[in-house]
Amino acid sequence: MRKSGPPKGVIAYLVLELLDERPRYGYEILQEITEISGGHWEPSYGSVYPILYKFEEEGWAERVEREDEPDRKYFELTDTGYEKLERKREEISTSGKEFADVILGFYHVYVALATDDRFSVPESKSEWRFDAAFSAWIAEQVIRHYERDFGDFERVGETPEEFAERYGLENDS
Repeated sequence: MRKSGPPKGVIAYLVLELLDERPRYGYEILQEITEISGGHWEPSYGSVYPILYKFEEEGWAERVEREDEPDRKYFELTDTGYEKLERKREEISTSGKEFADVILGFYHVYVALATDDRFSVPESKSEWRFDAAFSAWIAEQVIRHYERDFGDFERVGETPEEFAERYGLENDS
């Protein structure tokens, strides 16, 4: 079970991968992460810039001067930064359960606001609502993204316990 927010180290990992492509500046990184998330998540300046400065301090990235944009602070990976990226790739490969917990946890809260009698969220006609139609739309979007990236979606009939057993996962669902 996650306490809050994205899994630890995700933003740092994304920054390293983006710097692996080419030198970038902070705002450009923020925009790219927002695009990667389909516009649904944007890390704050307060999370990206300290990461860039930490990378610089640790020797994983260095500032690059550009004549065409002298006022922008571009960063590029150093050799040590490439080594750090390889280690971060290994770390992130073990965070799938944390990602699933974030996604499923927020979805469960969304549905609870629609169905749990303890909550009395008023319906607003011109805003997103906590109801079956909007919940179905969210599920539909997840399936559409799945099909775009992986092919036809087939329902998974296994219980969480059966799924965990099939893949040799610790069952803490």
